[in-house]
Amino acid sequence: MSRASYVGRFAPSPTGPLHAGSLVAATASYLDARAHRGRWLLRIEDLDPPREARGASAAIIDTLARLGFAHDGEVVHQSARDAAYRAAFERLAAAGLVYPCACTRREVADSVLRGSRERARTAEPIYPGSCRNGMPAGREARAWRVRVDAQPISWRDRRTGEMVERLDETVGDFVLRRADGLWAYQLAVVVDDAWQGVTDVVRGADLGGSTGRQVYLQRLLGLPTPRYLHVPVLLDARGEKLSKQTGAAPVDARDGVAPLNAALRFLGLGEIAAVDPAGFWPEAIRRWAGSPWMNGEAS
Repeated sequence: MSRASYVGRFAPSPTGPLHAGSLVAATASYLDARAHRGRWLLRIEDLDPPREARGASAAIIDTLARLGFAHDGEVVHQSARDAAYRAAFERLAAAGLVYPCACTRREVADSVLRGSRERARTAEPIYPGSCRNGMPAGREARAWRVRVDAQPISWRDRRTGEMVERLDETVGDFVLRRADGLWAYQLAVVVDDAWQGVTDVVRGADLGGSTGRQVYLQRLLGLPTPRYLHVPVLLDARGEKLSKQTGAAPVDARDGVAPLNAALRFLGLGEIAAVDPAGFWPEAIRRWAGSPWMNGEAS
């Protein structure tokens, strides 16, 4: 695979500083891009201002740079991409594929009646289509949803193999524009991956559940589907995904290669006796290139 044919990316949300779990995803995506002699892009997914932490975008970019991650091209901020998302939304609307929805989150959860009360409490409820054929009288639109159908959506994950999802059975019609007027992640990521020419998405397995919706939107918009590789996520002592919301400590770039070695160990590639990131990356790339990750055989 030549440099021109592979484009990868790391796309963190600036809800806080980079933590060890995010560093695993960044490391995997960077190693895969460099082992394929490809480009590695950095995109800040700042779509949700109420959840952003002040200064987090700059802190993430700085931490990555100090750890030796060298991105290609300019950093893209999704907050500057409103026109592109609007254009994609309008294409779908013109095709009759989106509709306004008046339902609140609680109403959606409460409408899940047939053996799904537990799902409504513990996972994303399946939207039952309450506004699919028109909103109830006297109600106003809160969000806009895209129509899904019973056609199975399939894609291949480089680690887990062929995947198939029936969106009507797992999520139902899903939101493209939120009640607060902000664009949904699913639409933005599809538009930006295509615009940036991303060929390979390497990210945490916690985002694997979004892939079916993204492949569906790619097909509706006539956009290419990247190759996907979802790596395991780092868990905390309670067995929960390490995240900013669960109090994950920020990565300290002053620790030199220690955070990088921790990520490499988690990916099953051991440690590297380097004194700085410049000495770490060449050997890390060599190990990734010779590992099952490269050939889609890792488990």
